[in-house]
Amino acid sequence: MAIQARNPEPSRMWLLADVACRLGPHALAQYGLHRLRQAAGLPQQALRDAPPPPVGLLGFAALPPPPVLAPEAQARLRAALESLPGAVCHGPFAADMPALALDLFNPGDVRPVWEANRLACLPLLVQAARLWPEEGHRARLEARLAAWTDANPPFRGPNWACGQEAALRVLHLALALMLAGLRRPGPAARDLLALHARRILATRAYARAQDNNHSISEPAGLLACGWLLGDAAMARRAGQELAAALARLVAPDGGFAQLSTGYHRLLLDVLSVVEALRRHQGAPPLPEPFTARAAAAARWLARLVSAQGALPALGHQDGSALADLSAGGVADARGSVERAMRLFAGESAGFAEEPGCRWLGLPEGLPAALRPAEWVATGSRGWAVAGARALLRTGPLRFRPGQADMLHFELWDGDRPVLTDAGTGAYNPPAGQEWWLDYFPAAAAHNTITFDGREPMPRLSRFLLARWPRLRPLPDGAALRDGRGNRHHRQVRAEGRSWTVLDTVSGPFHALTLRWRLGPGAWRLRPGGVEGPDRLRVTADAPLHITLEEGWESPAYGVVRPCPVLAVRALAPITCLATQIELG
Repeated sequence: MAIQARNPEPSRMWLLADVACRLGPHALAQYGLHRLRQAAGLPQQALRDAPPPPVGLLGFAALPPPPVLAPEAQARLRAALESLPGAVCHGPFAADMPALALDLFNPGDVRPVWEANRLACLPLLVQAARLWPEEGHRARLEARLAAWTDANPPFRGPNWACGQEAALRVLHLALALMLAGLRRPGPAARDLLALHARRILATRAYARAQDNNHSISEPAGLLACGWLLGDAAMARRAGQELAAALARLVAPDGGFAQLSTGYHRLLLDVLSVVEALRRHQGAPPLPEPFTARAAAAARWLARLVSAQGALPALGHQDGSALADLSAGGVADARGSVERAMRLFAGESAGFAEEPGCRWLGLPEGLPAALRPAEWVATGSRGWAVAGARALLRTGPLRFRPGQADMLHFELWDGDRPVLTDAGTGAYNPPAGQEWWLDYFPAAAAHNTITFDGREPMPRLSRFLLARWPRLRPLPDGAALRDGRGNRHHRQVRAEGRSWTVLDTVSGPFHALTLRWRLGPGAWRLRPGGVEGPDRLRVTADAPLHITLEEGWESPAYGVVRPCPVLAVRALAPITCLATQIELG
């Protein structure tokens, strides 16, 4: 499939200036500092070669007895242990090259390499050692960790190339120590933690400049290092930075700067490990608004998770499942939501039997959180009516959007997707699939309207869009105005099992296309719409050309498959389209 043509836009210099104004002085100053430090060679000096830590890294004493778990929870843990990646994984990247000198794009996709090297095996193997002490899981843990350290000499190879990846390894190591009942690691583990702290500190300005998950995860990793190493100054500084980052990036209503259900889950997982470790260490609470913002973020995701743990695929989805103590995997967010709700909100998300919470000894019998029929948060608006839930991507755009998904509307009936997001594909697709980079972030890959077949925001790089549209709230919806003067107002109404999406448009466009990306099922074109598991009918104040087309969706990172798309096309003048959805 050919890469979609780039839209004709103003000059690149003009677009860069536009983006600089929108990113704001904080991000620009931090990125400028990062580039200055790079030019002076400071990160490279900080990450000079160091001796690897010695073997015998964790040195467990007697392990605590395990919690009482249902047989299915134990079976999931065994399945997760059987599917662990190899202890050594560098992918197509040089293992002996200085990490900061590596090309992380041309050899291939580094994302799967990083995921395989987050040491997620450590807490799983501690769990197994507590459940089945006679099976040799402690020895397997030490052998895997020794193999990893041998294959990844400090600050060389792809697994030392990213400060956030170092932070996530620290959190898994901290979680393993907690599960083993240890408050202070042995000398070898201390050496490993000190190396990771050194890696995170070397590129802190880059992390701060991102205004996304990096800005949260990296101070969280440093905070864990400070506590575990007994370094009070490091812990104090990291705790202050983490609280400040949360105050900046998470709104009081729980909306996250990086509007993505996948990255929102990662945010909660990071914060939950930090809070669990704080309690385990007996450390004082972090500065406010840490707890209040974490509770608000937990409630935001709790409203969206289904009874079986599925989430809408809004925004970038990279397949992360940090600290997955229930072994539910990427597709099951129940553990992430329940853990965060208990730790920060003092409530349950409705998953009282969640095994990961039992591993952490979190209180049970908490009151269930209320799920409002309608709610509004920074960047989104949601509904929960008659067993269905919906999510509308709104604004304002204070932070950079990752995809052109403005006014995207997603609808789920229980665990079944009705109208869905296309997903992500991959950040660096395999050869011959480069079209993923244009397709999945595009407005045409979302449930919204495109004008004249053009993207609303020119793309400057993989993760940077220019000319962000202006957005404002509406009663029951939101409105946008793009850089070409086209306006789109979207309102959502629900009455029982019937949903109506009303789109009002105006501007200098000549033609428009409304797309509805349909969930799984045998969909058939019918007059005015489609019929399948549900019925959709579209009407307007102008003639419509309605087709059922083949599109693409990415149900998991690196996986792409065909999917049905209802495309509704019309020529100007047209001012209003109404989509009626009758759930089956």
